[in-house]
Amino acid sequence: MGKVLLWVIVILGVMLTTRILTRYHESSQRRSAEKAGRASAPISGNPEPMVRCAHCSIHIPRSEAVLSGGKTWCCTEHAKLGPGA
Repeated sequence: MGKVLLWVIVILGVMLTTRILTRYHESSQRRSAEKAGRASAPISGNPEPMVRCAHCSIHIPRSEAVLSGGKTWCCTEHAKLGPGA
């Protein structure tokens, strides 16, 4: 009985540590994204909508897109260049 209780405590400890580390990792990613000047991506299991750059046609997550003149761009340089060929 004593060994079973010990294993239950060890497993619960590992699960708690994993949860704490995961939340710390998510919050540090969110902080680094905010420092970079971009909105953080949703953490939920829902996929983020993708948008296409009006210059190079690459698809990027909406949170990383630059919105200018009613169009989406992958970067400020492409927004300055305008629509591509």
